[in-house]
Amino acid sequence: MKRVLMVVLDSVGCGNAPDAAEYGDEGADTLGHLFERIPDFELPNLASLGLYDLLPGRPEVKKLDGAKYARLTEISAGKDTTTGHWELLGRPLDEAFATFESFPDDLVDELSRRAGTGFLGNLAASGTEIIQRLGEEHMATGKPILYTSADSVLQLAAHEETFGLERLWELCGTARALLDERGIRIGRVIARPFVGNSKDDFQRTTNRHDYSLEPGETALNRLQARGVKTIGIGKISDIFAASGISESHPTKSNDDGMRTIERLWMQQPDEPRFLLANLVDFDSLYGHRRDPDGYARRLREFDHWLGSFLPKIQPGDLMLITADHGNDPYHHGTDHTREQVPFLTLGLDQPLNDGVFSDASRIVETAFG
Repeated sequence: MKRVLMVVLDSVGCGNAPDAAEYGDEGADTLGHLFERIPDFELPNLASLGLYDLLPGRPEVKKLDGAKYARLTEISAGKDTTTGHWELLGRPLDEAFATFESFPDDLVDELSRRAGTGFLGNLAASGTEIIQRLGEEHMATGKPILYTSADSVLQLAAHEETFGLERLWELCGTARALLDERGIRIGRVIARPFVGNSKDDFQRTTNRHDYSLEPGETALNRLQARGVKTIGIGKISDIFAASGISESHPTKSNDDGMRTIERLWMQQPDEPRFLLANLVDFDSLYGHRRDPDGYARRLREFDHWLGSFLPKIQPGDLMLITADHGNDPYHHGTDHTREQVPFLTLGLDQPLNDGVFSDASRIVETAFG
């Protein structure tokens, strides 16, 4: 094959993870609950690839010729973005990343020394809530806001204009280096810039940047070694710490991501290409904020775009659509949810059965011979 595309719909899980109760997520079902509770919610183009066949109670829909579908189950410990993407690309984790309610004093002290600044916060919090609570103090003191969540993340929020975006990115790079020196396996350091003049109008910008652990060898590295151009769209390069990525195209939104997918897909270079895209809005804007109406709206928008994109999948191409975890907007809390994910394919020339996340990696590598 010359062209393979994998689209990761960030957090679009389909329930039923066998170990969900161990994560406090028993009963979570992102897609199932949206279909149950959102009036007239339909995704006809995803249904044509087999999505409804994976969801109990959905009507049978005629599938496109060549469409195959399955459920994938995560075997790695954890339910975060990095863990899910790494396993999808053939790098499951035996040991979960480290998580914190607050970071150790000696770590924060050393980061302060290297950065030349103190910090506000140092607690687990919602990103939108903490900038409303501490944003004005940050602007008055110049101290960045340090926080975490149930995921394995160290997040630093700062005002994009008064603190400086480049300075925030440099600070996050310093934090990543310090964690790695100390062997603290936090999955991601995340820069969270925001703008506004007061707590009433603070809002995060799209200039977020993630600093991930190095994943070790994944399918991306193996494909590169075989002469396949690996193209990351969205936050893919961040998730894999740029390892195995030939070309990166960051995006600002789902709409930007879909336009980028289409633009790159229609290019016709001679070399074989693997496009790996993450569409993050479902998770970042609606899942964590427990906004089911917004979540459903974004899924409808993706499904509408998909209807126009499907004719561009030609004989010899392969398209895969999946997810990295769940984030049920009806579930308690604001965290990701441990769920299975749909795996929808078009152009696959081999049988497809329910399996584990890393089956996606095997299929991609096999597609290139």
